[in-house]
Amino acid sequence: MSELSRLTEKLHLRRARLRRLLRHLPRRDNAHRYPVIRWFGEAARARPYLWSFKRAQIVPALYVGWVISLLPIYGAQILVGFLAALLLRANVTVTVALQFVTNPLTIVPVYAFTGWIGTQIMTLQGIGAEWPIAMFYANALMVGGVVVGLVAAFLSDLCWRLVAWEAARLAKAVAHAKQLRDAT
Repeated sequence: MSELSRLTEKLHLRRARLRRLLRHLPRRDNAHRYPVIRWFGEAARARPYLWSFKRAQIVPALYVGWVISLLPIYGAQILVGFLAALLLRANVTVTVALQFVTNPLTIVPVYAFTGWIGTQIMTLQGIGAEWPIAMFYANALMVGGVVVGLVAAFLSDLCWRLVAWEAARLAKAVAHAKQLRDAT
């Protein structure tokens, strides 16, 4: 098998895996299937940046998606995420997909962890000691959700950059192999 065939096959396999991973998420052509997005369907279809996988749309989608997914607003996350994607010109597919991090199976451990982180931060900073206990823990959930969301988003951003760099490197290798083939 030639180098060009091997690299092209590798590129096609990567794209097929990505398509398989994203097939159940909202896209421009199937936005009408999703209850919240359906309400804004025409507005969403008219904005191509909501569906773009370029860095300018993915990075804000990662940050806003992670933070919203870890905030204690379960049930309203998809709507809030979609509206945030509209406002920030972020990729709606990534933003909505991240909202499924907290689901009925993961909500208790996720909120327990973010609440614990928020409590630790607020205690270390001396914030809320005089507040009623319910108000303290509600704020701790918010603080923890933002902090853990930003950390998770930063790590996701690093992974995205690594994958994008590797994909660009593979695309250059395919282009170079085609150029060598055409030169001979």
